[in-house]
Amino acid sequence: MLTNWNIAFWEYEYFAPDWLWLQLLVPVLLVLGYILERNRRGSVKFTRSSREQHRMGSAWIARIREVHVLMYGMIAALLVFALAKPFHWDIHEDYDRDYKDGIDIVLTIDVSGSMLAQDFRPNRLEAAKNVAKEFVNGRRGDRIGLVAYAGEAYTACPPTLDYNILKQQIDNINGDFIEGGTAIGIGLGTAVTRLRNDSIVSKVIILLTDGIDEGSSITPMMAAELAKAKNIRVYTIGVGSTGEAMSPVSTPFGIRMEPSIVEIDEETLKKIADKTGGTYFRATDEESLRSIYKEIERLEKRKMEDQHFQSEPPSNPQAFLNWAFIIALLIWGSNYLVFRIYE
Repeated sequence: MLTNWNIAFWEYEYFAPDWLWLQLLVPVLLVLGYILERNRRGSVKFTRSSREQHRMGSAWIARIREVHVLMYGMIAALLVFALAKPFHWDIHEDYDRDYKDGIDIVLTIDVSGSMLAQDFRPNRLEAAKNVAKEFVNGRRGDRIGLVAYAGEAYTACPPTLDYNILKQQIDNINGDFIEGGTAIGIGLGTAVTRLRNDSIVSKVIILLTDGIDEGSSITPMMAAELAKAKNIRVYTIGVGSTGEAMSPVSTPFGIRMEPSIVEIDEETLKKIADKTGGTYFRATDEESLRSIYKEIERLEKRKMEDQHFQSEPPSNPQAFLNWAFIIALLIWGSNYLVFRIYE
């Protein structure tokens, strides 16, 4: 939760970002401050020898004064952030955190044979399942469904709030009992039909595939048009490393793992996302896939927040001003309470 002491400047947005250019002057001020501090002359005449002067002095005093220069620089940087009028959506008073109805989401996962390729560990399908379950664990109040597809598609779980059942179904999906191939249009079309007309405003499909649409009664762009007509955003994810990957290949002696060229119809996936207001992502390993789900979560959270704001959030420079005051107080305290002993 954001408080008036959070100065993680990267978490803020700014109403007046042009002021941030002044941050370029802070290093210049620091250098000048150190030069002036090193060349500063004392204000008291001392008539004894330099040896006695050094014996009476304290080396750590000079170090503290150099630290003061750094602290002055910190104060300047904090004041610049305050001038830029920082704000954060999470502290807006008009923000409804309960999201009564949540979002309707359908995870649409390719389970074709190529998803057993081993450029992910242990393979693409298992990595996709693991990350999908992590995504489900991070949701709250969203109805989430699951569609699996290869040459045909089926609904493994209709949109539900029972996440335990959903995760069990994610574990169970595979391409063992459905027609082979990659029918992206049918997979997307099936997902669209699972999002009912009485769904809430925010409806999302996350479509994951590692291949090229092999043709079907519904083309990918026909399904994308249907999604657009129902106000559904589609985020598309292409899964697979670049170059070649060890993939299952049918031979007269059974299934063998052989190197195969990774082919993903990125152009079509981009068009689907653009048509529906979503985004296309490419995942080359499990960690990048995990990051993609987090980015989708961030994008959807922002869209939901925007719908719950009745006005712009106020600027909130208080945290930066609070810390500037504390640092100034520390400088004053050391100047007048510590250094005074040595006057």
